[in-house]
Amino acid sequence: MRLRHKPNAIPEMEANDKIYFYPRDLKGKWAEVFGNDHPIHLEIGAGKGDFIVEIAKRHPEINFIALEMNTNAFVVASRKIEEEGLINVIGLIDHAEDLADIFAENEIDQIYINFSTPWPKTKHHKRRLSHKNFLELYEKIIKPGAIIEQKTDDRPFFDDSLIYFEESGLELLESDYNLAEEDSIVTEYERKWRDRDMPIHYAKAKFK
Repeated sequence: MRLRHKPNAIPEMEANDKIYFYPRDLKGKWAEVFGNDHPIHLEIGAGKGDFIVEIAKRHPEINFIALEMNTNAFVVASRKIEEEGLINVIGLIDHAEDLADIFAENEIDQIYINFSTPWPKTKHHKRRLSHKNFLELYEKIIKPGAIIEQKTDDRPFFDDSLIYFEESGLELLESDYNLAEEDSIVTEYERKWRDRDMPIHYAKAKFK
């Protein structure tokens, strides 16, 4: 469902010092932005921020960066980050295709891809955030042995993602075609599918 346009979304986020628009000048400086040397985990496609806010609350010892290009969705996340007073979360308004312009080599310790667009048509598969092209891009910014976690409700997309991981030389650590609710941070989007008894697929892989 398309989100209703929020004309004040951009001005509101520009006033939030935890949100950065097109932050290319901070490449290689994210530890300085956080003010510590904690590991940095990146969620690509953070939406309304349910996942990033909850995991940041559970893990204050980790710095989290939430990347999202849809300002209508992410303004909701920006409010949650501010309301919770989270000092270990930063939001970026930018495109996944430009990650190498935002982060330096060895800057990211872990990546999360939660319920990203499955792009079912074959001609659009290269747009998938788990596609081999994106995995190659992630390798430019991650530390050796970094972890990637993926969740989706789309079975064909999930099956293809496992193939992408294998073809790109990643080590599959976990795969689950029906992730238990107690093992998941359940977002508003995920709750919708769980309430319909739709299985949630989960994978965890390691970059070699």
